[in-house]
Amino acid sequence: MLKTEFRIDQNGRELTEHRTVTLPVACYKTTIVRNVHGHIPLHWHDELQFVLVVQGEALFYVNDQKIVVPQGDGVFINSGCMHMAEERGKKDNCIYLCLNVSPHFVVPSELYLKYVHPYISATNLPYLHIKREIPWGAQVLNAIRHVKKDLDEQAPFYEMHVASSLLTIWKHLITSGYALEYDPSEIIRNRRMKDMVEWIHLHSAEPIKLEDIARAGQLSRSETCRYFKQMLKTTPMQYVIDYRIQKSVELLQLQERSITEIAYEVGFNSTSYFINQFRKSMQITPLKFRRKMELRNKEGIEQ
Repeated sequence: MLKTEFRIDQNGRELTEHRTVTLPVACYKTTIVRNVHGHIPLHWHDELQFVLVVQGEALFYVNDQKIVVPQGDGVFINSGCMHMAEERGKKDNCIYLCLNVSPHFVVPSELYLKYVHPYISATNLPYLHIKREIPWGAQVLNAIRHVKKDLDEQAPFYEMHVASSLLTIWKHLITSGYALEYDPSEIIRNRRMKDMVEWIHLHSAEPIKLEDIARAGQLSRSETCRYFKQMLKTTPMQYVIDYRIQKSVELLQLQERSITEIAYEVGFNSTSYFINQFRKSMQITPLKFRRKMELRNKEGIEQ
């Protein structure tokens, strides 16, 4: 099975370019288990995201909330919200359409401040479950399909069709009766969480203590642990390990570094500890993973 790599930068921002040549829009099909990590790792981006699950069942984590999205349903993930996804049930390969669009493109620029900014600024709208049995939800999900088809085929005037579908999606979303809230404490909490994650990403190759992470978020040690447990469902130090493993996955696909060199480069202080943690996370040793990726690449070239 072909594996793909989901790349994020040191701040946790996704590196995928969410646009075509002419439009700040991207719509692509994602099979969760084909990511080299077996799931879509924690990340965030400025674009709005609309997801339609076309096979299986997905489990999304958005900020500190968990959403089960069955086949045929979708989810809206707001701009700037930290999120990740994994397959639920392990019965089928979960596949979803992922539509990412710049907030400035969903409506004409003159309408942005009135009809978009209030929604991406709201603190109680990190996500919205889009259910197929609700009329407005069905229309949004159908519009996602139309965007995918138009971007794939690029028939004459397809850009106008895409713009029309996006306007339809956004109109149904904001007229669904969702009351907006603006909680200053929630804004601060999300900013602190991002600051701590960003600090870990910047310093992951260095020795890291809980006190360091707490300082980055201007929190106590206990508050830091509570933040990570509530929002990321893990401990601060386990997040550090998981991120180092994530970085090692990228390096293992390069042939010029040995396993030991990679272990120290991503921040582990012993090769044996790195191997144990990698096996625990990926269910395979680093060496076997590298050989698996070499075989995949070879098969890809031959095809």
